[in-house]
Amino acid sequence: MHLLFRKTDELIQKIDQFINLTREASLHFQKALFFFLDGRLGEFEERLSIITRAESDADALKKDIESRLYAQTLIPESRGDVLQILETMDKITNSTKYIMKGFSIECPEIPENIAAGMKELSVPVDKAVESLVPTVRAYFENIGALKDSMHLVKFYEREADSLSEKIKRDIFALDVYLSNKLQLKDFVSSIDSLADVALNVADHVNIAAVKLIV
Repeated sequence: MHLLFRKTDELIQKIDQFINLTREASLHFQKALFFFLDGRLGEFEERLSIITRAESDADALKKDIESRLYAQTLIPESRGDVLQILETMDKITNSTKYIMKGFSIECPEIPENIAAGMKELSVPVDKAVESLVPTVRAYFENIGALKDSMHLVKFYEREADSLSEKIKRDIFALDVYLSNKLQLKDFVSSIDSLADVALNVADHVNIAAVKLIV
């Protein structure tokens, strides 16, 4: 653990819990997506409820961490960086709820080939978030391990972008109304956006780590 964080064990534990909630939301997101695409709507709604609770728990935990950072004047040199990392990371859990609620409300009709594409897209998206977990933990525990995990976040984000473009081309080749195409495109973009947020978090971590090393 970096010297800066050695006297903040309880804070680190709470941040670790926050990271775990982010990862769990991502896993439930993928499950919920598969349930929706397979027409298992009851199970989909159950997962949406789990995601909603995870998002609420993550928000509460983030506020607690922020309060501790200020009230106990912890790590003042890196407080701003830590808050920015948490704030950006929180967008992942927020987005999982927002996207799945969109599926629940709009109930889009999704052709089989597009559904298959969405399932395929969810894999690198989930991998990007999975790779983000050791990236964020490395900032607090072992900066030397940051480079490898961050490389994986970038790799999976690029994979997601590539698949997203392919699916969108398939969508606009469909013989359906333009409004249907635009709706499907938006859902594909929203799924892909989780990988973009993961990379954004990783970039913030990398910048913050450079400050510690210097």
